[in-house]
Amino acid sequence: MQASLHIPRRFFSRRPSWGPAILSLAAALAGWEVFTAHAHLPAFILPSPSQVLQSFWQALRYGNLLYHSAYTLLEVLAGLSLGVFWATLLGYLLARSPRLERLLSPYLVASQAIPIVAIAPLLVIWFGPGLFSKALTSALIVFFPVLVNTVVGLRAVPQSLYDLMRSLGASRWQTFRYLEIPAALPVFLGGLRIGATLSVIGAVVGEFVGADRGLGFMINVSRGQYNTALVFVAVFTLILMALLLYGSVLWLERRLLYWRQRPEG
Repeated sequence: MQASLHIPRRFFSRRPSWGPAILSLAAALAGWEVFTAHAHLPAFILPSPSQVLQSFWQALRYGNLLYHSAYTLLEVLAGLSLGVFWATLLGYLLARSPRLERLLSPYLVASQAIPIVAIAPLLVIWFGPGLFSKALTSALIVFFPVLVNTVVGLRAVPQSLYDLMRSLGASRWQTFRYLEIPAALPVFLGGLRIGATLSVIGAVVGEFVGADRGLGFMINVSRGQYNTALVFVAVFTLILMALLLYGSVLWLERRLLYWRQRPEG
C-alpha cells in the first residue's frame, strides 16, 4: 500500500508575516524618540513621534485630516480607475496588433521621459484646479506600468493554446474570456500593484501644483506655517493610503488567482 504524503496547507500559504515589520517599525519609532530627546532639535526641524501623534489626534478631532484624506482618496481612486481602464484597453490593442505597437511605442516611451511634475501645471491650467486635473495626473502616472504589464501578459500566452481554442470551435469572446484573461491576469495584477502605489504620488503632485483641499494642500499649508509635525501626519497618512491600496490588490490576487495557490493532489 503506497503511503500518501501529507503536506500542511499552511505550507502553501502566501500571506506575509507582519511580526517582523511591526517590530522593526516599533524599534524605528523608539530610536526616533530617543534621538529627538537627546538632540534637542526644535519641533519645526524634527518633531518627536509623540508630537506627531499629538498633532494627529488634533487633526483627527477637528476633522481636518478626514476631510483632506477623503478628497485625496477620491482623486486617487478616480485616477487609478481611469488609468487602468485606458491602459488595459490600449494594451490589449497593442498586444493584438504589432503594427499599432510599432506606430505608438515611440510616443508612449517618450512620454515617460517627461516628469509628471512638469505635466501637472499644464493640466491644472487646461482643466482647472478641481478634481479632474488631479485624477488625470494620477491616471497618467498609473498608465504606463499597467499598459506594459497588459501587453507582456497577453504576449506570454502560448500560440498552442490559441490553436487549441480554435480547434474546439471557440468564438473570439470565448477565447478572450477563457484563455487570454486567465493567462494575462497574473502579470496584469503585478502592474496593478505598481499602479496602485503610484496613483497616490500622482494625486499629491497635482495638489502641490494647485488645490484648496487634499493631503498635498495640507502639506503645503503646514510647511508654510512650519508645522512639521502636521506634515509628518499627512505623509504618514499617504503611506497608509498606499499600503491599503497595495493590500487591496494582494487581496484581489488571492481571490482571482486562487487556482495557483492550491496544492496538486
